[in-house]
Amino acid sequence: MSFVPPKYQIRAVYSESTVTVYQAYDPVIGLPAARDGRFPGSWKRGRMTWVKPSFLWMMYRCGWGLKEGQQTVLGVEITREGFEWALRHACLSHYVRGFHENQADWKRELRESPARVQWDPERDLRLAALPYRSLQLGLSGEASRRYADEWIVGIRDVTALAHEVHALMREGRVDEARVRVPEERPYPAGGALLGRLGR
Repeated sequence: MSFVPPKYQIRAVYSESTVTVYQAYDPVIGLPAARDGRFPGSWKRGRMTWVKPSFLWMMYRCGWGLKEGQQTVLGVEITREGFEWALRHACLSHYVRGFHENQADWKRELRESPARVQWDPERDLRLAALPYRSLQLGLSGEASRRYADEWIVGIRDVTALAHEVHALMREGRVDEARVRVPEERPYPAGGALLGRLGR
């Protein structure tokens, strides 16, 4: 019997000081970002931006980097300090009866929080839904500005990797595809970070 992770758990590629999150953009934004290690001026700091620690969930979202406007897939290495700041200042993106005091309280928290968390089904190599969840972290306002200007350590273009894994899957070479997917480990978030967000 294979091990099934907890329903709500952050899994990511991380080191002692950084964690990798994924985003996909139009090449007009994605290519300069990967080249320069920072987002270009056309990247709007005032908009909500969603980052995903799961490579395969990003593949599901961007269709292996083939969807219009998402043809450049980026692996963005950010500081763990920044990532955890966002988690501490986040609220859930939806109301949960029995978890929140009431809808008014949740709406107030949503207005005041610069980050929000959404848990969506994790994906396997065929991009089918799994019975446990993957973190999506939305950054706006102060969190978005900190992300772009303070937290980023490096940006890599991982589009070629996305296409390679996709091609292997189409050829039925599942084991070869699996070893090319970045190895994500449970992130040591703990109750202090996820206690308010595990829904």
